[in-house]
Amino acid sequence: MMDITQVFERINFRIRPMCLSDVEQVVQIDKLSFTLPWSERTYRLELTKNSAAHLFVAELEDQLEQPVVGYVGLWFIVDEVHISTLAVHPDFRGRGIGRRLLEEALDGALRLGADLVTLEVRASNQRPIDLYKKFGFQVKARKPRYYRDNHEDALLMILDDLPRWRELIREG
Repeated sequence: MMDITQVFERINFRIRPMCLSDVEQVVQIDKLSFTLPWSERTYRLELTKNSAAHLFVAELEDQLEQPVVGYVGLWFIVDEVHISTLAVHPDFRGRGIGRRLLEEALDGALRLGADLVTLEVRASNQRPIDLYKKFGFQVKARKPRYYRDNHEDALLMILDDLPRWRELIREG
């Protein structure tokens, strides 16, 4: 079976910490990706005021305009990490960027000393659900009517064997 990443032209990108100059591009991707996007103000507060927040961007190499093509945010609280947001620009999906952002989030969680990782995802959003399951996340609960735009349920997914996440990918 052919990997979807082989269908597209190969792109070079790197993952790095998000900075304030990235916010405008991140907000645009957020608006293209979610019906309830975060505001520019929210991202600025995450970067400057929330000491629990850690944000990263996927940046195209050798690009002067619109180099940010994806991002991930996580919150480290006590001994767990919550993935607060993750998105890839629609024009760049299916090229491994979301996977690499998730890897960065999990590596970051390990560096911070987290024991487990949580996230919520729309119950109908099968593509990310499948990705999270490959990384060892399991659906632990359903949050009825969680999303205020259409009252869709959210799935609470948890990775409770964080130190083994790389093994879980190979096994899955």
